[in-house]
Amino acid sequence: MAAIATRTTLLADGRELIYFDDADTTLGPDRRADARTLDPRPDTATMRQDVLTGDWVSIAASRQNRVFLPPAELDPLAPASPTNPSEIPDVYDVAVFENRSPSFGPLLTDENAPEGVDDLGNLGMGRTRRSVGRCEVVCFSPEHEGSFADLSESRARTVVEAWAHRTAALSAMPGIEQVFPFENRGQAIGVTLHHPHGQIYAYPYVTPRTTSLLRSIESYGPTLFADLLENERGGPRVVLAGEHFTAFVPFAARWPIEIHLLPHRHVPDFAGLTDDERDELAIMYRRLLRGVDALYGDPTPYISAWHQAPVNVGRDTVRLMLQITSPRRAETRLKFLAGSEAAMGAWIGDLVPEAQADLIREAIERS
Repeated sequence: MAAIATRTTLLADGRELIYFDDADTTLGPDRRADARTLDPRPDTATMRQDVLTGDWVSIAASRQNRVFLPPAELDPLAPASPTNPSEIPDVYDVAVFENRSPSFGPLLTDENAPEGVDDLGNLGMGRTRRSVGRCEVVCFSPEHEGSFADLSESRARTVVEAWAHRTAALSAMPGIEQVFPFENRGQAIGVTLHHPHGQIYAYPYVTPRTTSLLRSIESYGPTLFADLLENERGGPRVVLAGEHFTAFVPFAARWPIEIHLLPHRHVPDFAGLTDDERDELAIMYRRLLRGVDALYGDPTPYISAWHQAPVNVGRDTVRLMLQITSPRRAETRLKFLAGSEAAMGAWIGDLVPEAQADLIREAIERS
């Protein structure tokens, strides 16, 4: 969408900042430079392998120093002012910048970086690798509070464009194996900033969840996503359907609130979406989130996770998929992951998925 302009600059410590201007923006093209004096960026963290599972754990101690629920006048994601030298030096519509306290990066290459997925798949005691990669913050709005649901249609479309732009750019960087855009919303999820924003992680490995998915595709066959969508579109769990996307409560939902969304054709990630698909997605995603908030009449905590195909494997079989999950099982009750779920990964659902789909459909209509 050519009308959404991108403007790239650098922050005072060398981190990249990209402005995305709405198609109907009122902002001019110029932006102030970052005038702060900043400490050097933290060293890139180290990953350690769990020999019991083969999973890799990034030990990122610099994250201990990140900002925790600051007042509005000290919002680090608001446009900078004389009394608030924030991360974004000027006014903006949507802004994306490298995280100051990343779990992966800032290095993309290193002598102890992973040597591909085969290297990471080997198992041994005391194995470490550098946590190369990149972590970015996506600011949906200059406002201090809110979420994607509160955005205008034009702004929502700008955010979708930013996700597509960053997916393509990050996927092309050396050492990146998977790109994951997501939004955490609400203190019950662990959010440390009220500002409407999301994040993007560019991992140096294929994540455990996607590795399990690849095994399922190998077992079931390459039509897994097409067959899943066909099965759901004719069933009772669909909550919202459009020309290009369908949203549904999954058959084996784990969470009290869980919604999946799939494109009707195979597309591996945001970068592969057409303009028409991006237009519809901006509208449908906003409607889904407003429906989630309408379930109980006030903002619902959630994790909104955009699952994308890995960069180098599964491109023809893994389809872009949104998964919205929330621990809210009643107006004043949350589901906590206790012994069975947290320790054994054996889930027990609290609500019947078909009944929950009815409630979510009604909430979407009300919203």
